[in-house]
Amino acid sequence: MAGFSSALRRVYLTIYNWVVFVGWFQVLYLTLKTLKESGHEHVYQAIEKPLLLAQSAAFLEIIHGLIGIVRSPITATLPQIGSRLYVLWGILYSFPETRTHIIVSSLVISWSLTEIIRYSFFGLKEALGSAPSWHLWLRYSTFLLLYPTGISSEIGMIYIALPYMKESGKYNVLLPNKWNFSFDYFYAAILVLLIYVPGSPHMYTYMLSQRKKALSKSKRE
Repeated sequence: MAGFSSALRRVYLTIYNWVVFVGWFQVLYLTLKTLKESGHEHVYQAIEKPLLLAQSAAFLEIIHGLIGIVRSPITATLPQIGSRLYVLWGILYSFPETRTHIIVSSLVISWSLTEIIRYSFFGLKEALGSAPSWHLWLRYSTFLLLYPTGISSEIGMIYIALPYMKESGKYNVLLPNKWNFSFDYFYAAILVLLIYVPGSPHMYTYMLSQRKKALSKSKRE
């Protein structure tokens, strides 16, 4: 029974990783194609559907960690995926005025390159039991550049959206109401920006330690 469960898990994770890989590959292809043919102002419009699907599918990784399908610590997975989902749904989807900014291009290129490498790496590991050493190096090295560009773009998108949040009052909960509770989306976004200040270096340091561990293990093998 344990062997069947393990095999079922590997099949599921293999399918999951390669399906999401295809989604991110489509995002990257359409982004580069649109940049070449139409300019950065039209990137979001060209990639909206595959981007929403590919990035939202990452929510399942939180579930995977919670129920033990994967060994990734939920404390590392949750902030990474949570911040991306916030920028995707809470900023880009919610405030169309931000979609034509050039930072959208740097954001989705950073995200898609990172995820194409990551999902193909884990797809191979689940399907074949291992991945080539060069793929391992890419998996644990490309973040050295792509994490700073991705995080900078996420922060940039939130900052760009601030005036539209304040002007529209979108998602605000005003008093009086039956819950006796108020919420201002503008100030919540500022709080998120403040969390990025200590959070980003912490995550970068964590990924550096994971890189050292993974590459050292690879050399020993």
